[in-house]
Amino acid sequence: MKFEDIETVAVLGAGNMGHGIAEVAALAGYGVTLRDIKEEFVQDGYEQLVWSLDKLAEKQQIGEEEAEAAKERVTPLVDIEAAVSTADVVIEAVPEQMDIKKDVYSEVEEYAPDEAIFATNTSSLSITELSEVTDRPERFCGMHFFNPPVRMQLVEVISGKHTAENTLEAIEALAESFGKTPVRVRKDSPGFIVNRVLVPLMNEACWLVSNDEATVAEVDSTTKFDMGLPMGVFELGDQVGNDVTYHVLEYMEEVLGEAYEPAPFLAETVEAERYGKKTGAGFYDYENGGVEIPTDAGTEIVERRLTAVMANEVAHLVEADVSDPEDIDEAVMLGAGFPEGPAKLADGYGLEELLAHLEEQYDQQDHPRFEPSAALREAAETGGFHADEEPDADSDTSFDTLDLRYPGDMVGHIVLSREARMNTITREMLTELREALELFEADDEVRALLLTGEGSRAFSAGADVASMASSAEPLDGIELARVGQSTFGAFEESPLPVVAGIDGFALGGGFELAMCCDYRLASERSELGLPEHDLGLLPCWGGTQRLQRLVGMSRAKEIILTAERFDAETMYDYDVVNEVVRNDEFDARAHELAADLAAGPPVARKLTKQAMLKGAEDIDAGLELEAQAFGHLLATDDLMEGITAFMGDEEPEFEGK
Repeated sequence: MKFEDIETVAVLGAGNMGHGIAEVAALAGYGVTLRDIKEEFVQDGYEQLVWSLDKLAEKQQIGEEEAEAAKERVTPLVDIEAAVSTADVVIEAVPEQMDIKKDVYSEVEEYAPDEAIFATNTSSLSITELSEVTDRPERFCGMHFFNPPVRMQLVEVISGKHTAENTLEAIEALAESFGKTPVRVRKDSPGFIVNRVLVPLMNEACWLVSNDEATVAEVDSTTKFDMGLPMGVFELGDQVGNDVTYHVLEYMEEVLGEAYEPAPFLAETVEAERYGKKTGAGFYDYENGGVEIPTDAGTEIVERRLTAVMANEVAHLVEADVSDPEDIDEAVMLGAGFPEGPAKLADGYGLEELLAHLEEQYDQQDHPRFEPSAALREAAETGGFHADEEPDADSDTSFDTLDLRYPGDMVGHIVLSREARMNTITREMLTELREALELFEADDEVRALLLTGEGSRAFSAGADVASMASSAEPLDGIELARVGQSTFGAFEESPLPVVAGIDGFALGGGFELAMCCDYRLASERSELGLPEHDLGLLPCWGGTQRLQRLVGMSRAKEIILTAERFDAETMYDYDVVNEVVRNDEFDARAHELAADLAAGPPVARKLTKQAMLKGAEDIDAGLELEAQAFGHLLATDDLMEGITAFMGDEEPEFEGK
């Protein structure tokens, strides 16, 4: 089965994962059958699918016609033959139990077309073992979506022992057609990539509490506020389900050995049936206050231990040729929302120090979970997991939070590249934005800037609040505000024309960054707003000042005080956005616009921006600068080029002289 031949998808299991997968398949234009064992199950799943599509339409993330068309593409069924007999791909999403899955495949094999691909959504079970109950192990692979499938970007595509390369390629292309990012898992190994990192991480947190080395509060404060993870580890465990974590660890221990023995604290929690949020109590009591994590209780021992454990798991995956550091980082960032991947986090901490810590703990505790991987020792000796990576071919400078590109036509392209975190802005990104701007301004081959966010979900959803929350002191807040104001102000004052290409959310600090640009282009699906008042804050990177210059005092107050999100057309009517384009035309138009501006007269553009900014502060000063600039331009080569081209009815070729 080639990707080009895939037209129909059968989804088996109408639970949260099943109906979510069916929804993304239908939105991508495929005919979908959604099947479960009872009518009530499949109807409930279909109703949840309809509700989700209606919500997306209500939030204007998709059109109403698109939502209705997706609903019509989905057929809810109980009869297994009707569900799979014409399917090109069968995606199984039944409960995570090997016996149940094997029974399903035995039944499906009887009715599915011989050329159909089978893909299991298992999060940890053996792909090879499941494939061997079918007659098509070469057309069987893992296709692990993350919850909820509609929102989560990652799909792990897992090879079993018998899986053919063309099967993996077809499923990767299918995931991309769903609008997802596939990451290849080269070998069938428990936990694949994301859970292989997360589950031992959660288990080590429990070991720290079991051995009285840390408290729940200290662990979650460290991970959420010091390490910048999206949730505390124990908070995450309660979300996932502590029983689920425990059973995955049991399976890992069975296959991989004693290093994955569940910690006593986790075992006691599960034995007491404190499974997490779903039962009202886990590591936190959700009937009496819920999650309360102090911002200042983090400890160095927790950060060092958990980073070391993650580094060792990365090394195990590399050593077994399950994946490589780059793909591991991408998968964990997309699937778990980490601000940086575990390999990069470990490199940043220092692999030699982490290796020494593991060796010390192995000597003291004599537990195999601390035994360093050979690949970790090798990475420490060579300078890190990413030490051998080639620099970006399109950039002479390496950035962690940005991508710098040279797309041609004298355009410099800055991409906010924290897609897993909706391109949210960190202190590091503020520093790198300033460096990137200075690099492009110094490049004679760049005459206009295009600023966009990675992916189609967000230009930038604002400041990364979690990574900044540890600095809750007023003086730190003042300093952070001034750094952002200075960085964004540099874009406003740049001699280069700057285009903000907004595709998706531009919220909070992301919207403030766009306001500093000279031109704002938005896709139809974009939403803009300043939600700071919902957090008890105010825009601190120039939003209170620049917005009123754009739209006037009254409209600016409406946008800030209501803290609402506004669609692109509304923001066009408000004079915030200069142009709105169809989603499928966004990329081409963004480059075209930046290229048009790059073709303009560099000296005249620079002086025009200076005069306008000066006039916004003091009109008399602005008029004086305007007069001085006009006189200066009369002596430029660009003026003669412009006049000559005009007289000859040709396009001018300005050189900035």
